[in-house]
Amino acid sequence: MNTLYIERSTGECRSGEWVEKLDLSLKPDRIVVGTGPGSFAGIRSALAFAQGYAIGSGCEVLGLPSACALAKEGERRAVIGDARRGKLWIALFDGFNLVRDIFQVEAAEITGTVPSGWKVVTPDEARIGAMLAKAFGDQYIGGQSPTAEGLKAFAEANPSILRSEPLPIYLNPAVRD
Repeated sequence: MNTLYIERSTGECRSGEWVEKLDLSLKPDRIVVGTGPGSFAGIRSALAFAQGYAIGSGCEVLGLPSACALAKEGERRAVIGDARRGKLWIALFDGFNLVRDIFQVEAAEITGTVPSGWKVVTPDEARIGAMLAKAFGDQYIGGQSPTAEGLKAFAEANPSILRSEPLPIYLNPAVRD
């Protein structure tokens, strides 16, 4: 089965040039899209592209939380992102298993939300990296961006988390930077 993976939750490129970089020559039987949390525009554009392509090609579209792209085999990780409005979102992974669904906490209450010894990573380094470094010390391993390759690794290791008819993960109403 040919699968195309699309991860746009960081919204790095707001123009449509990301579509031109997709390898559609493999004629995917299915498309797996990162569903967030993250950039409203990035997630929505990826889902719209996947659903539009599926209409024309008949391929299947599946969703996977974007935080899954930062999980790592053999490692316990907390992926923490900026949910804005003084809140953080957290996803806990034991290897390629999502231990707890994505949840939110007040930024001021971040201490104690991650088990001792678990590594902490964020896709929002510029906004919350310094706070996470202060709160978690050596547990904090820095910022990383979710990638299509990360989604692929997770989906192949744990396909049970893939969701048909994917919807974006909205933690709060949309806000502008």
